[in-house]
Amino acid sequence: MHKNLVAVLIASALGTTASAQKTITSAAPKSYSAVGKQVQVYTTAASTQQRLTAGEKLSFQEVGQPLETQPTIFVDPNHAFQTLVGIGGALTDASAETFAKLSKAQQQEFMQAYYSPTKGIGYTLGRTNIASCDFSSDSYAYIADNDKELKTFNVKHDEKYRIPFIKQAIAAAGGKLTMYVSPWSPPAWMKDNNSLVKGGKLKPEFRQSWANHYVKFIKEYERQGIPIWGLTVQNEPMAKQTWESCIFTAEEERDFVKGYLGPTLQKGGLGDRKLIGWDHNRDLMYQRASTLFDDPEASKYYWGLGYHWYETWTGSGMQFDNERRVHETYPTKNLVFTEGCIEKFDFSKVNDWALGERYGNSLINDFNAGTVAWTDWNILLDETGGPNHVGNFCYAPVIGDTKSGKLIYTNIYYYIGHFSKFIRPGAKRIATASSRDVLQTTAFLNTDGKVAVVVMNSTDKEQAFQLWIKGQAANATSQPHSIMTMVVN
Repeated sequence: MHKNLVAVLIASALGTTASAQKTITSAAPKSYSAVGKQVQVYTTAASTQQRLTAGEKLSFQEVGQPLETQPTIFVDPNHAFQTLVGIGGALTDASAETFAKLSKAQQQEFMQAYYSPTKGIGYTLGRTNIASCDFSSDSYAYIADNDKELKTFNVKHDEKYRIPFIKQAIAAAGGKLTMYVSPWSPPAWMKDNNSLVKGGKLKPEFRQSWANHYVKFIKEYERQGIPIWGLTVQNEPMAKQTWESCIFTAEEERDFVKGYLGPTLQKGGLGDRKLIGWDHNRDLMYQRASTLFDDPEASKYYWGLGYHWYETWTGSGMQFDNERRVHETYPTKNLVFTEGCIEKFDFSKVNDWALGERYGNSLINDFNAGTVAWTDWNILLDETGGPNHVGNFCYAPVIGDTKSGKLIYTNIYYYIGHFSKFIRPGAKRIATASSRDVLQTTAFLNTDGKVAVVVMNSTDKEQAFQLWIKGQAANATSQPHSIMTMVVN
């Protein structure tokens, strides 16, 4: 009798397992097919007039096994990865002040160029500074000296240029812009060097006041009509700069968030805002991530980790593998590219093609490493690469030449546009692979079912290839020094 009971139990268990397997199989995503679909190609290429230019439509044909002699971009929509939050740039004091010097017609053109999803490149993400940064005309704070209770807190400084600028951007984006905020430095009197600049550290006795300051800032911006989606703890916490800066070791950031900032955001009703750690270069990002996320009490407050691309100042190349290490070790945390720009501005080089190619290289590799959001630095600067109160002049995708009264669109604008215009929030990255190293690629499946494949060629040679999806292929050609977005619909 006992043997029979065991047999019944085993049979029952096997049956349950079989039915569970059937459930899993039936719940698998519907298989994607390119049969009958067309490919609309948009191209930006050096030595041509093509700038996000629509070309002829391509058709798929059934093909067999690709040969090694056939350069191929493989796309597999049946395997999806991270979901895109958005792509955009920083709305700094410098951008706002330059914008204010443009004519009304230019201002309208500028906002449409960045934020319209049809007539522009459809930015959906923004970052702005809490108090002053290097891209401000001067250093400033929101509270009076020694006001530990923050009774004097106000953002009057920002009401002249920056707040109206951000509100126009939100309106141009259709009423919604995913905004996050970053501090460059606590007020000077809260720091051990008594200065906004040249690093220094937050004094322990002011940790609660500083945590309260984030809440004050977010609530005041929201009161003025600027919803805040998230925040970073500290811009570049390991850099002692000649401009606004503040040092936090990994342990200091962890303990500040665990003991002060995390609980204070929750008490202030802002616990759902996305808290982003690090906000500095890729070189040290794994060490920072492991310190912040291996502590459960700190980790529970963090939504993700932000990073910049300036590890190149040491002579290193961009370290995309460090992103992959963080993503594979902490898959529940989100990676965000929070800042990048090309430094040492030279007005005579605003048309250099290498500017955009650096962006294309970073965007493709960052997304392929698991990044969910990508933020350029200043969206607009003047003909000096500023204004900037410490002479740290940089390039922006669009230069507002206040002397000639013209807007100059560098190829950075178009390179970013190949992603932001065609890969929309909610899109899922899908599997892609190239059979030639001269063709870099990433791809996303949008919520409307359209697949956007970005292909970049930074060599001097034209490269013919086939776009291959599950046995269907469309023939295309990548021009020298070009980027193309192939929209499959």
